[in-house]
Amino acid sequence: MNNLIPNNSPFNLDNDNAYQAWRVRKLENYPSDLSQLIVEVNDPHQLTHAEHEAIQARCQVANMAIYVSPLKNEDKAIPKKLGEQFNLTRLDSNMCADDDSITSLTVASKGERQTYIPYTNRPIHWHTDGYYNELDKQIYGLLLHCVRSAQMGGENALLDHEIAYIMLRDENPDYIRALMLPNVMCIPPNITTGAEEIRPTRCGTVFSVTPSGYLHMRYTKRTRSITWKQDKMTQAAVRYLENRLDSDSPYIFRGTLQTGQGLICNNVLHDRSGFTDPTEADQQRLLYRARYYDRIAGTA
Repeated sequence: MNNLIPNNSPFNLDNDNAYQAWRVRKLENYPSDLSQLIVEVNDPHQLTHAEHEAIQARCQVANMAIYVSPLKNEDKAIPKKLGEQFNLTRLDSNMCADDDSITSLTVASKGERQTYIPYTNRPIHWHTDGYYNELDKQIYGLLLHCVRSAQMGGENALLDHEIAYIMLRDENPDYIRALMLPNVMCIPPNITTGAEEIRPTRCGTVFSVTPSGYLHMRYTKRTRSITWKQDKMTQAAVRYLENRLDSDSPYIFRGTLQTGQGLICNNVLHDRSGFTDPTEADQQRLLYRARYYDRIAGTA
């Protein structure tokens, strides 16, 4: 990540003309409903040219797309092959990922996974994936593929991080200035019950600009296991963002992935509601999650 933002970047707070021009382009014809993000595909292993273009076009506008396929089998090749078609290849092998670096998200009844919220049926607050990663291993791309949805619940809310940036900058540019400081958000160390440190403290920005000029966001709405800078501007910025995330903004899309459906995105903000599973293990909610050090190709 790079906080030395070029003068001509729309994310440079001293260049309002560039920002206003980018803002107009960003909001022009922006989707007003989740249905506008949906692309039906026949085989995600091998998209047709038209299917690929349709997904890419939605990601160019909103940093995300929802694909709908007829496939119902447990096949990790689906997210892997789909991602590769958008140059998503550098997988993040996080601590609870499977051996192939793709994570099976389902409720865990034992082992280390059960101590982490994604492997329970509890709600997950707004976040971007990998906010606790090392700063040189940030997650730029994310793919979720649904094998089985929950019996009830498990809805996701989605918000383009570039829209979140616009909300904050339009309200007060100093909010962005505060959230671009290198130590504004710190994640305390991950320590086991046996006092073993799995991960050290990680501090960094909320908003940053990559060397290629893309806007990146690192965020979690968790109230535990997070430390925010205590100055008034940071605290005001965090409150404002939280209030917008809790609002009925038309830019927030809500939906529940069903079997054969998936989300491909440039690590947009998202949450998950709590859910109820059937008692049969082979019918319980299962999603595959792939995290990437890459952005979706062609989404400048």
